[in-house]
Amino acid sequence: MKISAVILTKNEEKNIEKCLESLFWCDEIIIVDDYSEDQTLKKIKDGIKVYQRHVDSDFALQRNFGLEKATSDWVLFVDADEVISDELAKEIIKATSTLSSRVRQSADVAISEIASSKSPRNDNLSGFYIPRKDYIFGKLLKYGETGNIKFIRLAKKGSGLWEGRVHEVWKINGIVKGLRNPILHYPHQSIFEFLNDINWYTDLVAQYWKEEGRKISFWEIIVYPVGKFIQNYIFRLGFLDGTAGLVLAVFMSFHSFSARSKYWLMNNRK
Repeated sequence: MKISAVILTKNEEKNIEKCLESLFWCDEIIIVDDYSEDQTLKKIKDGIKVYQRHVDSDFALQRNFGLEKATSDWVLFVDADEVISDELAKEIIKATSTLSSRVRQSADVAISEIASSKSPRNDNLSGFYIPRKDYIFGKLLKYGETGNIKFIRLAKKGSGLWEGRVHEVWKINGIVKGLRNPILHYPHQSIFEFLNDINWYTDLVAQYWKEEGRKISFWEIIVYPVGKFIQNYIFRLGFLDGTAGLVLAVFMSFHSFSARSKYWLMNNRK
């Protein structure tokens, strides 16, 4: 069995090379690019399949397009600002019972050692949850909103589709287990980038809510962001991450405020 990696891109010139370097062990790498205007495409090496397609505010459709183009038995979804560590790569290879034709020569264990390892049969497995660790402003966040999260990012092709335009999830039919080693995530490496991302993403969320006909009261705009901050910073122990934890809690609270206030203004603009 083989593994295809799928990456969605849009102006990711700062991240794409590091991401791709961590995926060399995959049998196929597919990039679905939303017509990047920076140097993203120029940093992609030969041998990587690139498709350009407008996301049109629907990330599930964009991911499903990449899923359709994948030709391997297993498909791994990675964001452009994420990195697959050597440890996670080895674990994925063992979990899917496959030997990639491009296993890193500098890996800590030999190919023969991976092939002979006694991993359980996964014939009935359809997918895997993978934990993720976030590094913001150079610091690993162990608590707060991102301290204990996991996503289905690895699954057999044909086992399910992505659903949800902005908060998309991979709906898998069959058994889903968890992997131990995390994806390494490097988002928002500056305050400017963080604010830009919030502004862009909350525009999409507000528009999606409008199309859904969601109802939001004026009081929710005030109460929900405050509750979000208290939950992340106090109850989820975000304060233990120091200044980075405080910044993340404040900005995620602002994210909630921005999405709701934009949606409220859409519905009440004269």
